Amino acid sequence: MAWADEIVVVDSESTDNTREIAAECGARVITHPWPGFAEQKQFAAEAAEHDWIFSLDADERLSNGLRNSIEELRAADESQLADGYSIARRAFYMGRWIRGGGWYPDRQLRLYRKSRGRWLGPHIHESVKMDESARVEILAGDLLHYTTDNPVEHRRMIENRYAPLGARKMFEQGKRATSLKVAMIGPATFIRSYFLKGGFRDGRAGLTIARMAAYHARLKYELLREMCQNRER
Repeated sequence: MAWADEIVVVDSESTDNTREIAAECGARVITHPWPGFAEQKQFAAEAAEHDWIFSLDADERLSNGLRNSIEELRAADESQLADGYSIARRAFYMGRWIRGGGWYPDRQLRLYRKSRGRWLGPHIHESVKMDESARVEILAGDLLHYTTDNPVEHRRMIENRYAPLGARKMFEQGKRATSLKVAMIGPATFIRSYFLKGGFRDGRAGLTIARMAAYHARLKYELLREMCQNRER
């Protein structure tokens, strides 16, 4: 990224050649044990030398439009800039860019002044929380998300990561799952994703996304119900 003053890569003790490849590309590589999503991203922000942070996950890339928008901000007067910028994220799934199903625009606040915001979020779905007085604007261009490659991997991620972490988050928030909720959440989620959120526009990929969303929702509430039952014993 020629437009970046520095590139910081935080590696969670990977066992492949991630650190070597990143260093060869000019990044400053820091090895840090995995403390959680929000904590790791906040660690990376604090390790950066400059106030402006652009946070990028390993499976994300910049579109040309987004790169141009960031370069325009760099050329602008500092006093005219907002404190943070919300960016649309577009996912690539099953060989196509996804438009519906609730997956787009999936706005993410990724470009921000670290003096005005920090990463927060228990367990999952972390995000940057800006100061109340901070000004946030929308930035043109897409953040490209090369998410899970196929439905098998998608299902595995739901079972091993997202549903358990989501259930734990709800449990700690004091939420409960009735038998009726467990039975209804799957069909309701499918209808919302496929019909109300326009998943049908994405063909077979949209249908798969809706099915996975329904499976995720049902599994999360089943796990939540188990947690509640175990606590009451």
